[in-house]
Amino acid sequence: MADHVLAAVRTAPSTTELREFPMPDIPADGALLKVEVAGICGTDVKMYGKPPFPDPVIMGHENVGVIARAGAEFTARKGLREGDRVFVEHYVGCFRCAWCHAGEYRHCEATDWRTNPGARRYGYTSAENPYHLWGGFSQYLYLPWNAVTHRVPDGVTPELAGLVTPLSNGIEWALVTAGVGYVSTVLIQGPGQQGLSQVVACKQAGASTIIVTGTPRDAARLALARELGADHTVDVTEDDPLQRVLELTGGRGVDVVLDCTAGAGTAPVLLGIDALKRREGVMVVQGELAAFPDFPLKKLTEKSIALKSARGHSYRACELALEQLASGRFPLEKLATHSFPLSETDRAIRTVGGETGEDAVHVSLLPWAAV
Repeated sequence: MADHVLAAVRTAPSTTELREFPMPDIPADGALLKVEVAGICGTDVKMYGKPPFPDPVIMGHENVGVIARAGAEFTARKGLREGDRVFVEHYVGCFRCAWCHAGEYRHCEATDWRTNPGARRYGYTSAENPYHLWGGFSQYLYLPWNAVTHRVPDGVTPELAGLVTPLSNGIEWALVTAGVGYVSTVLIQGPGQQGLSQVVACKQAGASTIIVTGTPRDAARLALARELGADHTVDVTEDDPLQRVLELTGGRGVDVVLDCTAGAGTAPVLLGIDALKRREGVMVVQGELAAFPDFPLKKLTEKSIALKSARGHSYRACELALEQLASGRFPLEKLATHSFPLSETDRAIRTVGGETGEDAVHVSLLPWAAV
């Protein structure tokens, strides 16, 4: 094993440098992951353009790789051996609080960098912290005793396992947060990696009608949505989306709205409220809107709509995502559209952000790929 580790480090807003770090000494309760695939999502785009703090950070929180070196206590605790392929959650929980005991590491205070300066979370933690390797845009990733790992089933390639994060989010938000189930009618707004993952989750759960909305630039993604199980797709620039949803549901509206438009303004939320059925529909939104003047609270309460927030995934959702990938039931490999070497980290993030004009769904970095 080499003496140094090559990593792409965010050193300033929208700026990346390739740096070498010393190979860390691994304690008995720690391990080192040889990173094979590190996924990139919309959150990375925001964190890259407007970092929350100036420290150098190795980004990358959707990480898959092989255990390269492990201490005896780590292998005993995790049931893993050197050579095992794992998916690593970005949450590094305390394993003491009630949330951690419930497998809900996303709510653990020890992982929340917004409120806890000492938090540990892959892709967000300063590279100046001990062991340095706290992000997947690197050849190796440090795994402490409290890293949350999932063994990747045989037959699931590293590239396919790189989809676990968006797929587990889709499972969590659609099935758990929104309660989608047998014969549910669902409106999914936005056919990005999260929206497409939710198509799969809803189809697997037995939803009777899945409607996906998008724009002309989403034509290929809307076609993929239909291939993954969507019953109808709607171009919101060609049709009145509310009228179309009501037509497709016999005037009743949908049971669930999943807003995956990632900050497209207030219009998707307003459409969702109108498109929901008359009583006790559920809408799940991402926290992109800093303010919402004139929010239609009266209409929300009159229709008895439950408005819920989408945030991360649970341990169980990751396990279900891996089982879904291993089943081969859906052509999920089609979501993995682009990959880049470490030397092109900047371009990879900008591709996800839509700056390069490429029609990307899920983008990954391959730290060991040739330049």
